[in-house]
Amino acid sequence: MTTLTHFNTPISEPINAQITQLVVDHLSDISAMEIAPSNLLYNIYQYAIGFEVHLYLQALDGSKGIAVELIVATDEQDPELVTGFVLYLPFKDDPQACGIAYMAERSSHRHAGVLQTMLSEVIRRYPHTELACSVSKAPALQAMGFHVIGTRGPQVLLNTRDYSSDGLMGVLDVSAIYQSTEVRQIHTYLLNRNGKKAMIEAEKKRDRQIDQLTAKAKAFVASLK
Repeated sequence: MTTLTHFNTPISEPINAQITQLVVDHLSDISAMEIAPSNLLYNIYQYAIGFEVHLYLQALDGSKGIAVELIVATDEQDPELVTGFVLYLPFKDDPQACGIAYMAERSSHRHAGVLQTMLSEVIRRYPHTELACSVSKAPALQAMGFHVIGTRGPQVLLNTRDYSSDGLMGVLDVSAIYQSTEVRQIHTYLLNRNGKKAMIEAEKKRDRQIDQLTAKAKAFVASLK
């Protein structure tokens, strides 16, 4: 069984650490480009997306001027074990709407329907819920009542209604992470270990992946019309 806890204030360090580890362990699921461990850039995105989530978790204290909420799932038999999380952003000027920014479930608990349970709780709180996901995950979300309303880059955009909210969603500017000293250091390490040619190929492979996923998402949406 799963226990859900709602947070709109800062979380404890043990929960924070487990959420960060879930992001690192399930990066291919969380990243829009579905970057695979075989890509040499994987470690860069592990750090960068992990830090993105870290910044949003920090924003739970209200210091960054945006609304952030969190649903955390824990194992009923082991209450200290985080089995999944959904981090979402309420819309300004629309108390019924939110956008899901990040979500993950522990692979050992996927059979328990943790993600569906968490999403149901988000929708209970915000009946107008929007999210983006890979084409492969869209049918399961459609079965939960989500409507496909378009694409967002390489992902399919879904909403519990057949349109987006007119409200505004506050987001953090995370672009600076990718120019940070830490990312440059990781890139330099990978460059020294693998060579310039291999790193350029990894970037090309990433870009091809994004193009392929974008085309796949558009084709999926078009097939529903």
